[in-house]
Amino acid sequence: MQDVLLTVHAIRHTYDPHRPFGPWLVAIAKRRIIDRLRRQGRIRAREVALDFEDVTFSTPDANLGEADWNKRVLGDAIERLPPGQREAVRLLKLQEMSLQQAAAASGVSVAALKVAMHRAMNNLRKMLTKSGGET
Repeated sequence: MQDVLLTVHAIRHTYDPHRPFGPWLVAIAKRRIIDRLRRQGRIRAREVALDFEDVTFSTPDANLGEADWNKRVLGDAIERLPPGQREAVRLLKLQEMSLQQAAAASGVSVAALKVAMHRAMNNLRKMLTKSGGET
């Protein structure tokens, strides 16, 4: 309804006061309804109906073994990092501390934490791509 009112307002200059108002308004409403039906038809034409055979259902725990494996591999890689880098990963990523909080907790500067984190990420990337290529 509001759509029709906005349209009437936008094209009010086309109304001829010497002619009846009702038919002019009905013509506008009719054209707006036709436009909406055409739009809905175009939308429905793009939709694809799926058969029941096309739908795949998986159990919620289907990939849990893979998630456990990934967690274990990542944990092992973190344990192989040098102590400073391991501490940076633990504080900044695992415990989600800010740089200032992690610097206060570890006793090293913010800059040193940034460097350790950068190096740890590079080392982890190398370790994980190496172990991923072997399996």
